[in-house]
Amino acid sequence: MIKVIDADLNISAHREAVVELMNTYALDYMGGGEELSDFAKNNLANELAQRKYIHTVLAFVNDNPAGLIIAIEGFSTFACKPLLNIHDVVVASAYRRRGICKLLLQRIEDIALELGCCKLTLEVLEGNQVAQAAYKAFGFDGYQLNPDMGRALFWQKKLNS
Repeated sequence: MIKVIDADLNISAHREAVVELMNTYALDYMGGGEELSDFAKNNLANELAQRKYIHTVLAFVNDNPAGLIIAIEGFSTFACKPLLNIHDVVVASAYRRRGICKLLLQRIEDIALELGCCKLTLEVLEGNQVAQAAYKAFGFDGYQLNPDMGRALFWQKKLNS
């Protein structure tokens, strides 16, 4: 049985599930292939719990952690409304192809609608065709303001802190 719930990070099983699933993602080729640091493992649940603008949704299969979405509230200046950015999507390999990703995406969309968001956003690696297909099937597509200017690119600058 698949159960999708909003995580309550005061519950130790939810805290453990978040760390376990994020570590599973980090170890995956698509997640970089490196285990989370001890710092991240020890502090992730506490840091997420302190930020009320972060929404964490878990999926369990027969009480086993199977999937996770972490989404962060943002703001669209063009629409003058909030948006919800899906930062992490994880489905443990043992539970793939069971519709868990779709259930997680549906719950996060419901949260976005409850918040009055104008859109959902996410980033996906160019080489992750499986994830792209799942996101497209759910209604996501590339982002552009003006077709003549092309699609938006997601960049980063790492900071030493």
